[in-house]
Amino acid sequence: MATDYTPMIQQYLQAKAENPGAVLFFRLGDFYEMFFEDAITMSKELEITLTGRDGGAEERIPMCGVPYHAAETYISKLVAKGYRVAICEQVEDPKLAKGIVKREIVRIVTPGTVDYHSVLEDKRNNYLVCLAAEENCFALAVTDVTTGYFACTGFSGPDAMMQLRNELTRLMPSEAIWTGNRDQDEVSALCRPLNILLTTLTAEELHKTGSDAALLQQIQSILPAGPERELETKVCLALYWYVRATAKIERKDLGKLEYYQLSWQMILDQSTRRSLELIQTMRENQTQGSLLWVLDKTRTATGGRMLHQWVLQPLTNVAQIENRLAGVQELVENSEMRFRLGEALANVYDLERLMGRIAFGSANGRDLLALQQSLSVLPQIQQILSGAVSSILQTNHHRLPDLSAVTLRIATAIVDEPPISLREGGIIRQGYHAEVDRYSTAAREGKNWLVDLEKQEREKTGIRTLKVGYNRIFGYYLEVTKAQLGNVPDAYIRKQTLANCERYITEDLKKLEETILGAQEKLVELEYELFVELRDWIGSFTEEIRKAAQVVATLDCLASLAEVAVKYRYNKPVINQSGCLRIREGRHPVVERTLKDRPYIPNDLFLDKETQRVMIITGPNMAGKSTYLRMNALIVLMAQMGSYVPAAAAEIGIVDRIFTRVGSGDDLAGGQSTFMVEMTELSQILASATANSLLVLDEIGRGTSTFDGMSIARAALEYIQNPNQLGARTLFATHYHELTDLEQLYSGVKNFSVAVKGKGEDIVFLHRIVSGAVDKSYGIEVARLAGLPKNVVKRAREILKQMESSDELRLKQETSQKPTANADALQLPLLSAEEHPVLERLRRADVMSMTPIEAINLINEWQKELKK
Repeated sequence: MATDYTPMIQQYLQAKAENPGAVLFFRLGDFYEMFFEDAITMSKELEITLTGRDGGAEERIPMCGVPYHAAETYISKLVAKGYRVAICEQVEDPKLAKGIVKREIVRIVTPGTVDYHSVLEDKRNNYLVCLAAEENCFALAVTDVTTGYFACTGFSGPDAMMQLRNELTRLMPSEAIWTGNRDQDEVSALCRPLNILLTTLTAEELHKTGSDAALLQQIQSILPAGPERELETKVCLALYWYVRATAKIERKDLGKLEYYQLSWQMILDQSTRRSLELIQTMRENQTQGSLLWVLDKTRTATGGRMLHQWVLQPLTNVAQIENRLAGVQELVENSEMRFRLGEALANVYDLERLMGRIAFGSANGRDLLALQQSLSVLPQIQQILSGAVSSILQTNHHRLPDLSAVTLRIATAIVDEPPISLREGGIIRQGYHAEVDRYSTAAREGKNWLVDLEKQEREKTGIRTLKVGYNRIFGYYLEVTKAQLGNVPDAYIRKQTLANCERYITEDLKKLEETILGAQEKLVELEYELFVELRDWIGSFTEEIRKAAQVVATLDCLASLAEVAVKYRYNKPVINQSGCLRIREGRHPVVERTLKDRPYIPNDLFLDKETQRVMIITGPNMAGKSTYLRMNALIVLMAQMGSYVPAAAAEIGIVDRIFTRVGSGDDLAGGQSTFMVEMTELSQILASATANSLLVLDEIGRGTSTFDGMSIARAALEYIQNPNQLGARTLFATHYHELTDLEQLYSGVKNFSVAVKGKGEDIVFLHRIVSGAVDKSYGIEVARLAGLPKNVVKRAREILKQMESSDELRLKQETSQKPTANADALQLPLLSAEEHPVLERLRRADVMSMTPIEAINLINEWQKELKK
């Protein structure tokens, strides 16, 4: 029973009961100790020795611990693994404590609230989100407590869950808070694959979140009216409460709330972001090889994080895009300004996270020096921008606040090389505070003062044997032998009588004793108080410093894009609402950076909403179709984020969304085959795309039988090209050559192919997109290049000739029919048949080539169709 334990263990159990979901770091002297199940688990997770101790009960209690000075390293490891850590500190001096030392939870560190350097990536945000749901309505609030970012959005409708999934995959938060009102399993299913720690608030905790009337009023003054407003208010309040509850400080500021809608930027779903490799590569999940890797030449962490956001959230407002482009253009053309700005930015530390540490109360002397050095660069940046012409550079020049008072005070208060710990002293500079100077001098020169006092008293009294002594009971004293007692002044105060001497004190000695005794201890305490006072004072400039951080980040992004444009020969795109996509000599920004032994072959693109909405692109594998598709999508995206583009010229009619379907594998965990994944993604694309979207589709229908796949591909193409149904600009790569007949049936569909030079059985890929379709796939030639055995290649040629002579004519006849007159009224026109389509699909199914999971999925589809 708990009553059998010692008072200290009972204190531990009480703290643990208040935080059952967290690992408890319990401070005992110079160690943080863990007991019971925590100790057993953490000894394995942290690879530290498991021991035991007596706790008052019969059995010894499992125990392990880590030194307090190394705690951050161990806590970082646990947080990275998804644990919450509650830190229980001694909150009173053990020397003054009566009975057991008082302890309290001073902070709960979670994946979404951690501010340790060892856990955080400099150029990536660490997001914490809060979610609420009601029927088909979701609200999401997000913060990065280390930078002061705080924003909210909401979405409703039948695709609300899909929108939530896309937003979570864009933000990739470390932790999500769930406020209930809906089945948690749905949200857990979203969070689990993304390694998001899910925290569910209890009814009692939710009640506490709405207790701040002033905060409620502030939030509602920012949120617009709408069906999601009540939920949006709820998630903002809950998020704010959770951060303050874990930080254990009332004054924690999340930053000024921003409201945003998904439609304010180009929408990119998870599949598109992944297939275009915007932030990381598909195979290795590394930044190197991604678009961000090419574009990121930022000098600051704040700039790196902002550029990350720009890549994932391209703009759709022409004026905003042109504003960014004008800034990039000025820095491209003014090389001196660009160079000087880059040099200045290189001296700026992470202003956002420095202010985050100040708000959390975890900033040390080195953090303040980094802040001081960074702020001292701002006047230099202002001077560099003084002659700027573009609106965005002028605006940011004027937005930089005057923070010279902060710079001066930090420089005056903090020594050049402060210690890491705030409890060691040596932080405050000489001359900043008189008491610090006195204690510092006392600690350093106390012994010399006593020698001088002894000399003065000898001369004043004439007692040559007088000496200054010390013991722990009486402190410092003046000792006079019995023979000299007659010369003792009246001002001396007798303190102790011994056999051969008397001991006295004086007012001067008493004052000196007060100064010397505990001078170091008092010095450390006073320096800590002064540091906290300075840190809190700097906190009053939070809004101004965050504004400066945003200016620095914006300038850094513009300078980075300008540097890339100059270095890689990019050009400024023309942005308008024409609906036209015209790219001349476009290049894939990543592929051309990785080619070493040959030059990149540029290609053109033209798409509009009338004469050429759809490009059907044919050609062999390895010829460059997928590269061409991605190249154009990336150029559009880069242009709308405000970047120059890898092309000789580009005109970009605003795209509201980019959708890509360029290959995926089986979803084994979800029980879906490659074909099922492909069809699910295609279904989402056709349901969400608009006439202003850009669709990039590669090999639609290849995961099933030839006839089924080609039928689906054609039906999808007919739906996409039809301006009365969708009419989206589309790049469609395929091996179904029969689909090229659509050019004759629809005015907005044009055929293109990848040029191939053939010589006998050899082929050469020219990587050039040309008008017209190819008459063959060159699949066997590609297989031969891949190293297939000669006898297999030879046999493949024989089989191909037989198949071409018997099936090709019939296949063309079946697929060259134009849809019936009323086909436009259908959501997605399919090929007609007199008998039930399931029977025809069953007849054509190639059972011997299917995997078991493909067969199961196909049977499942047929059953659903038969039940209709």
